[in-house]
Amino acid sequence: MVKDLHCHLLWGIDDGSKSIEESIGLLKKISASGCKEIILTPHYIRGSKYKTNNKEKKKLFNELKEEAKKENIDIKMYLGNEVFFTSKFVELIDEEEIEPLNNSRYLLFEFPMSNTYHNAGEILSHLISKGYIPILAHPERYQIFQKNPDLIEEYLRMGILLQGNYTSLLGKYGGKSKKTLKYLIKKGWVSFLGSDTHRDFHYKMNKVERIVNKLNKDPIYVHDLLEGNFDKVINNQDIAMIR
Repeated sequence: MVKDLHCHLLWGIDDGSKSIEESIGLLKKISASGCKEIILTPHYIRGSKYKTNNKEKKKLFNELKEEAKKENIDIKMYLGNEVFFTSKFVELIDEEEIEPLNNSRYLLFEFPMSNTYHNAGEILSHLISKGYIPILAHPERYQIFQKNPDLIEEYLRMGILLQGNYTSLLGKYGGKSKKTLKYLIKKGWVSFLGSDTHRDFHYKMNKVERIVNKLNKDPIYVHDLLEGNFDKVINNQDIAMIR
């Protein structure tokens, strides 16, 4: 079973769903595909319009859960953020601006698509020193890792985990993203998959499972990638780091 660590279904606060009706429609499709657990991860970008704080996010989240219950949608939902890279990670958590995944130690973040930052390692090391575990969203989509995916090993050694978009395996983001994610899964470097759903969903989870099983023959790794590590995040449990 595939569980979804990354989506944009809280309506009206980022570039994802625009209404609760649209969110409900997407949840129905996601549930019907076979995914029964999902983390809602709205963008948080300092200095932009995408910076809804935890109080407002939780209000929308509770409304969505109530509506999903009325619609008899069989899916468990949890709350987090996809945070655009910043030197203020810790301050934003303390100020209750951003939400680690299900209020755990795990924080989903993203880089700009075209570059990283010269001081990224220092900033992420500081975050780790405060007890948090960074998860890099969709590494296969960044140009630097498409050109040389082995560069990501430096981040793995620091204790950073990777979340690939399973839609990359299905070609949504082009050939380079698809090739890069396949390489990372073959190496056993990706710890989670997510849909990164914004406003469309038409994928079959069983197809994703077949692709992943062909790429990596280790059944324990595949189980952890598809659902085991997701469960550990939700329960704030330790995940084996890639070394």
